[in-house]
Amino acid sequence: MENFPIQPIIAILLSAGIAIRSFRRKSLDLSGALAGFAVMTIHFAVGYRYGAMLLAFFLTSSKLTKYGEEKKRLIDADFKEGGQRNWIQVLFNSGISAVLALILWKLTGGQDKCLDSKESSLVTSLIGGMIGHYSCCNGDTWSSEIGILSDSQPRLITTFKVEEKDPVRKGTNGGVTKTGLLAAAAAGVVIGLTFFLIGFFTTKCASDVALKQLLVIPLSAVSGLCGSLIDSLLGATLQFSGFCSVRNKVVGKPGPTVRKISGLNILDNNGVNLVSILLTSVLTSIACLYIF
Repeated sequence: MENFPIQPIIAILLSAGIAIRSFRRKSLDLSGALAGFAVMTIHFAVGYRYGAMLLAFFLTSSKLTKYGEEKKRLIDADFKEGGQRNWIQVLFNSGISAVLALILWKLTGGQDKCLDSKESSLVTSLIGGMIGHYSCCNGDTWSSEIGILSDSQPRLITTFKVEEKDPVRKGTNGGVTKTGLLAAAAAGVVIGLTFFLIGFFTTKCASDVALKQLLVIPLSAVSGLCGSLIDSLLGATLQFSGFCSVRNKVVGKPGPTVRKISGLNILDNNGVNLVSILLTSVLTSIACLYIF
């Protein structure tokens, strides 16, 4: 790629600026800012579209995390001002995509490619995996941050029933609302639009292939919804949720003052995110091979 010597410099400067700003605004702690700088640099250095998808996820999710903080403070037992993420959360939410980006760089030499399985099924599947990755991340975050503020009663995804005697409390892992699910699909659309629009400036492909790229938008919407549902299903079954009578909040660990609501104490929130991202990435990757 002709501008290869310039692109890494742009990637470093842009990533450094965003990491510093995010640390100052308490979106990331120091470890999260350092990890964020590393993964964002990789994404932008390999391809502007990949960096743009990561940025779309991070900026919109960070904004929504801060929205309605006072209400969330009363509900969320793990509430942090500004929604500060650490290095573990950053890597669990972008590590897989960073690895996929490096593989793509090795295969394409840094040249941005359209989704076209006829040209390369491997490259198409890898790009599809990245689209699924950030559609899932964005979908899960939007669903959680908007859903928890919804006035509607959450339903546990394993039953979809509203229990009048013992209703599902907000903040319960695996609890879903219609508002949250719609938000997950909308979050996926944002990722798909970002990928498609940036592609106008970074890719060159035949007109029929270029037109077909529009299908990435509905695909991303489905991936965002699918990722959120997988995350909720894992949360309801493999992640512990209980109500603490002392704190009067839903908590993620058992204890003497905690009454179990749902889930086994196998995965924590980071583990649930990682598995749901992996599954959604694989499913979207396969879908791209059939669609494109």
